[in-house]
Amino acid sequence: MNVPVSADQGHDPVITILHSADRPKHLDGPGVRFVTDDTLTAALPGTEILLVWDFMSTAVRDAFPAADSLRWVHTASAGVDRLTFPALLDSDVVLTNSRGVFDTPIAEYVTGLVIAMAKDLAGTIDAQSRREWRHRENERVGGRTAVVVGSGPIGRATAAMLAAVGMRVELVGRRADEGVHPIEDLTTLLPRAEWLVLAAPLTDSTRGMLNATTLGLLPPRARVINVGRGALVVQDDLVAALRDGTLAGAALDVFEKEPLPAGSPLWDLPGVIVSPHMSGDILGWRDELETLFVDNLTRYRAGEPLANVVDKTLGFVTGSAR
Repeated sequence: MNVPVSADQGHDPVITILHSADRPKHLDGPGVRFVTDDTLTAALPGTEILLVWDFMSTAVRDAFPAADSLRWVHTASAGVDRLTFPALLDSDVVLTNSRGVFDTPIAEYVTGLVIAMAKDLAGTIDAQSRREWRHRENERVGGRTAVVVGSGPIGRATAAMLAAVGMRVELVGRRADEGVHPIEDLTTLLPRAEWLVLAAPLTDSTRGMLNATTLGLLPPRARVINVGRGALVVQDDLVAALRDGTLAGAALDVFEKEPLPAGSPLWDLPGVIVSPHMSGDILGWRDELETLFVDNLTRYRAGEPLANVVDKTLGFVTGSAR
C-alpha cells in the first residue's frame, strides 16, 4: 500500500523525487513529481522538497539554478558529497541525509570482510573450484588491531562489532571525544594498524587521506577496507602499495569512479576484494529509506525540527541525528 505524502489538512508541498531505473515504490500523492536526470531541471521550478533517491546522481548541481521555491533537499544516502556544491551550501536550503539506515549493515559487512580475508575464504573457494585439497594455516582475528577512521554512526557501529569479535579497535574522528582519537593522531596509530577501515565522510579535509605517505606508515601485513567514499583513497598509490607488497590486501566497496572501469588493475590484483557499493544494501533497505523520509516529511509539515540535518560547513550531521 502506498504511503501518502500529501496531507489532508494544511500545506501540501510540491515534492520532486529524483530517481534512476529504481524508484520509490510507496511514495505517491498529489504534488509528487518523479523525474530523472534529464527532466530534473524542468521539474524544479515550484518544487519545495527534493528527494534525491538516486544518490549517485550529480544532476542536482547543474539543475539547481532552476530551483525557485526549494526549501529542503533529502538524500537517500549517508554521504552528501555529491550535494555539497557552492550554490546549495550558500543557500538557505536545508540538507538532510539518511543517517541511521546503514550503520549496522555496513558494520556487519566490514566484520565479514575481516573474517573472510583473515581465514582466506577466497583461497578456499578458488581451491574448491579446481577440486584441489590444499591445507594451509589461517590468521587469528581476535587480538589484532583495527583502526577505524570515521566516528559517525557507521564508524562507531563498525568499531563495536569488531571489538565484539575480539579485536583491539582504535576509533578516529574529526576531533577527540570519549573513546575517539582526533584525526591528528592517525599518523601515530597507522604503524599499529593491522586493519585500516575507512568509514569517514568525503570532505575537503578527508579527500585523498590514504596516499603514498599514509600507506607507507602501515605495517607490511596490513589490509585496508574502504566503505566510506572512493576519493578518500589515492587509487594509484593504493595500487602501487599492493603491487610492491607493502600492503597485504584491500577490500574496496567504493571507488572514485563508479562503476569501476573494466580496465582497472584493482580487478585482478591478488588479495583485493572489489564489491559494487553494496555494503549497506540489505534486503528491505529501500523501505527503511522511505520510512525515514516520510518521518521527516511529517516533521516538516508540523513545523518541527528535521532529523539528520547536515552541517553544511562540515559536510555531515553532527551530534544527535535528531
